Amino acid sequence: MQLRLKTELASEEYIRRKGWLYASLESCPLHPKGDCGFRKLGFYNRVEPAGLRVARWHCPKSQRTFSLLPDFAAARVSSSLAEIERLVDRFEECRLEEVANNEAAAANVHPDVEYASAVRWVNRRRRWVRAALAIVIGLLPEVLAGCEPSLASVRMALDAPLALVRLREIAADHLDRIPAPLGFGPLPRARNVSLRRPPHCPGPAPPPSIQ
Repeated sequence: MQLRLKTELASEEYIRRKGWLYASLESCPLHPKGDCGFRKLGFYNRVEPAGLRVARWHCPKSQRTFSLLPDFAAARVSSSLAEIERLVDRFEECRLEEVANNEAAAANVHPDVEYASAVRWVNRRRRWVRAALAIVIGLLPEVLAGCEPSLASVRMALDAPLALVRLREIAADHLDRIPAPLGFGPLPRARNVSLRRPPHCPGPAPPPSIQ
């Protein structure tokens, strides 16, 4: 189970200071009165941001582990919230200014992989962000009234340079109800594998009937 570690440090500074060494969880979230054998389990490494380690604990009674995820880190995805926000913004910029369709914009954002993989990779992150924003807007109508489920709309409402990092803070009481990578719920499921619905393709012709 992932839990929020409140921090105002950016990822680079958190890693430089080895902030995971100072992360603390005084009691088991499931057994606050103790007697469950709750103990520190060490750390695990994240691929991105490079060098990041996450502190975790173990409850033998429930056979569950708990990790403290710093505010800048994406949940269930090896990335940072800022990086995910930047790439979605980059896609929108490419879509408006440089290329004529979604697939070409995706390939422009992530040129290091083959075309089809870039489309799927960018599509997933756009879907994750939109799903999380839609849920947060419903959970926090007093803060995000009138917002659309877009980063630009939410940033304007919050007057913040990074919408996702700010939302992790103000929606802290609802993170278990918000899908990853913003919250700690499951990642939204894919509805299709393309950034746009492909046209219907008829299957092969049936065999001729036997007379």
